Amino acid sequence: MYRDHFGLTAKPFGLTPDADFLFDHCGYREALNVLLVALDSGEGFIKITGEVGTGKTLLCRRLLDVLAESHTTAYVPNPLLEPPELYAVVADEIGAGFNKATDSHHALKRIERRLLKLGGSGRSVVLCIDEAQAMSDSTLEALRLLSNLETEKRKLLHIVLFGQPELDVRLQDYALRQLRQRIVFSYRLPSLGRREVEGYVNHRLKAAGFQGDGLFAPAALRKLWFASRGVPRLVNILANKAMLAAFGQGDGTVRGCHVRCAVADTADARRGWLSWLRGVRL
Repeated sequence: MYRDHFGLTAKPFGLTPDADFLFDHCGYREALNVLLVALDSGEGFIKITGEVGTGKTLLCRRLLDVLAESHTTAYVPNPLLEPPELYAVVADEIGAGFNKATDSHHALKRIERRLLKLGGSGRSVVLCIDEAQAMSDSTLEALRLLSNLETEKRKLLHIVLFGQPELDVRLQDYALRQLRQRIVFSYRLPSLGRREVEGYVNHRLKAAGFQGDGLFAPAALRKLWFASRGVPRLVNILANKAMLAAFGQGDGTVRGCHVRCAVADTADARRGWLSWLRGVRL
């Protein structure tokens, strides 16, 4: 709606994870480095957690892209699976072959044979599970059994769990202690700092075709950071609404008043905004 008004070729603050708009901030680089180092070590589970909207899915997809040439990868975006369904998805992703009549025991055998074949050809296999906090205890246990597939010298399958902080709480359960003990690398994705929010906004604007400077006034960027608490998804929601407000008023610059309008229309941003109004120094 406002693209022509601001001289854009694409929508800069969409909510769908898009690698074309990837902002390579410090926390993101650290998380990706942890993943690559952990996978190179070849031991145990890897866990990446972060608050809603901090970019876990985008990081997962970036990891899959990085590994595409050197590894065989499997991706489970929907964790609401029973153990047989999980085995079916994994088998399909790695080309193991599966049918509904196959029981869990034989499914594991098929997966193991396929993993041995891939390993014999020099291909390591990485399984990424998104939104892992939503998995049932029985499915998490089935995932642990998958991790048991190994030769005398190495694991046949590397498993990366991406989840909200609730995943850490789930893993404290006594019944999941065997899985918890197998997590050898963990990383918590941080929110963006004030300067990072500024860089994030300007990066996405340039990726969307903006040619100028200062589309968001300094006061607007400060308010945007404070109200969003540095959560990228909230930054996107608020920035998009603020641009709509500026467009509606015929303004070529997004100002603090436009961000205030966006905050008033976004329930999850009001908590940060209350702190702003109480006079917290930026």
